[in-house]
Amino acid sequence: MTIRDKKEVKKTNASVFIPHLGCPHKCSFCNKNAITEKEKSVSSADVHSILENHARSLKRRGMTAEIAFFGGTFTALNEQYRGELLQIANEYIKRSPDIFVGIRCSTRPDYVTDEILSMLEEYNVTAVELGAQSMADDVLAANNRGHASDDVRKAVGLIKARRHRFELGLQMMTGLYKDTIVKSLYTADELIKLKPDTVRIYPTVVFEGTELYKMKHTPFTQEETIELCAQIYGRFISNNIRVIRIGLNYGGNVIGELSISRYYYKKMLDFMGGADFGNPDAPRKFKIFTDKRNISKINGHKCENKIKLEKLGFIYKIKEKPGAELEIYEV
Repeated sequence: MTIRDKKEVKKTNASVFIPHLGCPHKCSFCNKNAITEKEKSVSSADVHSILENHARSLKRRGMTAEIAFFGGTFTALNEQYRGELLQIANEYIKRSPDIFVGIRCSTRPDYVTDEILSMLEEYNVTAVELGAQSMADDVLAANNRGHASDDVRKAVGLIKARRHRFELGLQMMTGLYKDTIVKSLYTADELIKLKPDTVRIYPTVVFEGTELYKMKHTPFTQEETIELCAQIYGRFISNNIRVIRIGLNYGGNVIGELSISRYYYKKMLDFMGGADFGNPDAPRKFKIFTDKRNISKINGHKCENKIKLEKLGFIYKIKEKPGAELEIYEV
């Protein structure tokens, strides 16, 4: 059996956070100051300083990056300020084309128009990510999103009409107020129909000062979240959609690691025939080929997957194979 995902380029994001800026709504989960640990907008000087630091780090690590404007609703920013940010980004792309290879921004689906996309195209934006969050309209309304699922579909249509220019990214959340496991899986399936290039999966984190905090909302449990995100991850990659993050880049990303490890555990156990086909007294043996970057995910946190499978009567050894995702053979 062979499970393959799109090969990831050795590229990252040079992130510039613009918390709260541009967005006319206060969603139930929103406290961008807490997420980005910033309390004020970035000035032109700030952006220069941030990108200078990124340039030095990227050069040292031998990596390239898209300059990524995250944290706010980029396309809802004041047009002059948005233009200033894009102009600075373009300066660094021209100055260091071997380091900075494009511009990425995130925004709301109801702030995407042909006029805005033309401006982004003019300034060499290479990727647009939409915060869809949910495709269940009752969940969107309950969390004060200010847009409906059809706004997501409309915005995607506008972006894909310029597919030669923009990479399309979609973002979803699990565990919002009024969300359920079924609704989260429905959201994933609806996003798959839109055929994005990339997705991000954000389990809800309740920050102090948000509406969710005030209403004492409790998202899914950690176990529910891991199981759910493992399923969603599998659905996306089986449809050749690259998952570029699970969980916020905040306080570590344990949920993401555990979810992907859970996905690998289930795929391995499924190939091996399930728990009933193992024998601890006479273990079946397997060889797994994978890229080096996947080894820790396959073994699981503290080799949890390896230990669980051994207890069921399955033993495996991993051999590195550049570019391989998960190739399993019984020996």
